[in-house]
Amino acid sequence: MWSTTTLANQPCDLFEPRETPVGCVLFLHGYDNVTLKDNPAYTAALERHRLACVCPHGPGCWWTETVFPSFDAVLSPIAFLRSPLRETMATKWPDAGKWIAVTGVEMGGQGALQLSYRAAREFPVVAAIAPKVDFESWYGHGTTLDELFPDHEAARQQTATLHLHPLNWPRHQLLLCDPADHYCLDGVVTLASKLTSTGIPFEEDFVTSHGGYGWKYTNAVVNRVIDFLATGLAAERQRLVTTPS
Repeated sequence: MWSTTTLANQPCDLFEPRETPVGCVLFLHGYDNVTLKDNPAYTAALERHRLACVCPHGPGCWWTETVFPSFDAVLSPIAFLRSPLRETMATKWPDAGKWIAVTGVEMGGQGALQLSYRAAREFPVVAAIAPKVDFESWYGHGTTLDELFPDHEAARQQTATLHLHPLNWPRHQLLLCDPADHYCLDGVVTLASKLTSTGIPFEEDFVTSHGGYGWKYTNAVVNRVIDFLATGLAAERQRLVTTPS
């Protein structure tokens, strides 16, 4: 049920459930470049909810609005996700492709927030798993951030928190982080504080521990994540039906 193909001129891992999908999930991988392909836990959850899933490959791109030539010489990762990939998904699944939820892990978790904060009407359902919200703290430590940005401040200006719009935010938002994850916890807690002070609704869990960080934690929260995405997508479908034209 998983395959690797090219969508919108980029390699992607693709999952199609046995029954006609009722929605789509866009998954953004972390710095380890590991997608959900052949992941038993996520595959079962996607199948249970009849959700298709697309996992684009973007090694070291950090899923921002900054062009990364190794990813694409013209389009930034965010521009790619918002336009050609989203349009391709809508064409491939004419019904399910109308509703796309986005999620991701660590680098991809903050990328999911980047995308939904900049395009909340296009991606109103988002679940960020251990997102590296304050990725500027990694600047100068030999990651691809050193190639993407000229300095620490330029990186900070691209962080998801600074692109949260008080009047245009994703209607369904879930933030998850293991309390022992010293790489990601501070940043996501700060983001949650800003959401609370701004009056933006969201769900969170920063107290349940499953080993600190990495795929042990990511796999442990699979049902919370996919159930949340499926529920959010169902609410969006219902909203479309009941909203006057």
